Amino acid sequence: MQSKNNFKLKSCLAVAAVAGTATLTSFSAQAEQWRGWNIHPPGYPNSEALESFARDVAEKTEGRIEPRVYHNAVLGDQPDAIEQTRSGALDFANLNMGPMGPIVPTTDVFSLPFIFNSVDDMYEIMDGEIGDRFADALAEKNLIVLSWFGSGARSLDNVDHPVHTPEDVEGLKIRVMNNDLYVQMIEALGGNATPMAYSEVYQSLKSGVLDGAEHNYPAYEASGHYEIARFYSATEHLILPECLCVARSSWEALGEEDQDIIREAAEDAAMEQRQLWQEQVEESRQKVLDAGVQINEVDDREAFKERMRPIYEEFVTQNPQFESLVSDIQAAQQ
Repeated sequence: MQSKNNFKLKSCLAVAAVAGTATLTSFSAQAEQWRGWNIHPPGYPNSEALESFARDVAEKTEGRIEPRVYHNAVLGDQPDAIEQTRSGALDFANLNMGPMGPIVPTTDVFSLPFIFNSVDDMYEIMDGEIGDRFADALAEKNLIVLSWFGSGARSLDNVDHPVHTPEDVEGLKIRVMNNDLYVQMIEALGGNATPMAYSEVYQSLKSGVLDGAEHNYPAYEASGHYEIARFYSATEHLILPECLCVARSSWEALGEEDQDIIREAAEDAAMEQRQLWQEQVEESRQKVLDAGVQINEVDDREAFKERMRPIYEEFVTQNPQFESLVSDIQAAQQ
């Protein structure tokens, strides 16, 4: 009888132990489900790369971490996403550096016109020691940079004529993003900068309120602006990096092994995004060419850069702490 009772007791304890383990496993799995923010729709180069990142992390951590990407900014716009990631409400996000300045002032350097000579130069710089300095600045605001994505090069497009020289911009009403540096850039070229909501640009081009705007190729094609602004001039005046960033609280909760796995997955995702982005650029460029857009390369970009000299002087006067950073970026491209 005692043997039977011991057997029953052991059985009950075993069941309780299994149930307890299952409960802990369930709780652990739930605690390790990561939420990630993305402004782009599914199928976009960034979106594809982020989905690859999520799959790699889930597979290589054997389910200890299961990232999920929320596309189309369904969790808020970018300023919201920045704050949510900083606070740990989001675990990771793909963030453009353009709107980052109010939180991380160092990133305002990226908005200086012609700070990068090319997209390839930007990648090389961001993957090196200078990129580490920006990563350190973001880390101070609880954003851990795992890798750098690209968002192409923005160039000028307009309705009436191509832009070969700075003089070709004089008198043109050009839509820019709402940033003082972009306004100053167009004004330095003799144009009239017009900050405006992106949704209003198409009709403003059509009605003549605007003479032109500035885009990368995918945005120029996807927006339909090429249907009206038929001249695209490859000034490549603005090249903004993006980060795949993790919340500090989420990062520090990881063991070293999982941190290594996640960083490697993020670096692989960056390589994928860059390749997919370039393919999208080439596809969009061909589409607008086929539609009759006139594309011209700008032979003398130095003439445009020379017009930016007062903007740089004012910037470093107002922000002397960034002078060496600006100089180092320029020197790295000589």
